[in-house]
Amino acid sequence: MRYVKDGDNSNLRDILFNEQKGFCSYTETYLGRTDQKDIDHFNPSQDFRERNNYPNLFLCKSQWNKEKSNKWKQFQPVLSPLNDDFNDRISYNKDLKLFEATDENDIDAKNLVKLLKLDDYDLSIERKRYIELCNELIKHYENPTVYFQKVVQNNVNELKFIRSLEVEFGIDIWNMIPQPQK
Repeated sequence: MRYVKDGDNSNLRDILFNEQKGFCSYTETYLGRTDQKDIDHFNPSQDFRERNNYPNLFLCKSQWNKEKSNKWKQFQPVLSPLNDDFNDRISYNKDLKLFEATDENDIDAKNLVKLLKLDDYDLSIERKRYIELCNELIKHYENPTVYFQKVVQNNVNELKFIRSLEVEFGIDIWNMIPQPQK
């Protein structure tokens, strides 16, 4: 599977949407019907053939793609989201409600955090408010798992910040989310 410059990439977009269960690969917010969805070439500096190969492609909200592409060169070297140790090298800070390099000496991880704005202040405030809302709503359910099962079942497009929620509540939300229906 490859990206075709100036071609019809709707099939590729659908495959990425399904693989990502409908969520932006960078913000972990749902890619709704009215969101402009971009196929991002994670490493835009690779040669043309490599740049357009499937492993280098992610579906994301247009704004995040634009912001990332304008600053790629200043954040090199960068950790690839496909690295086997990605989850060990990028961790969620529960106090600050943002992501950071697990090891402060890991330049590649620190650069990825900056490149993708995983430490974005405004996003951390939005994340904090969403987690507070979830905490409040969970009180009306047997436990967090039951609450998130209901959210996934009834309104998955309102779910966001999945990895943060998994850390905050100690549950596996990603595997609760079904593949999107056409």
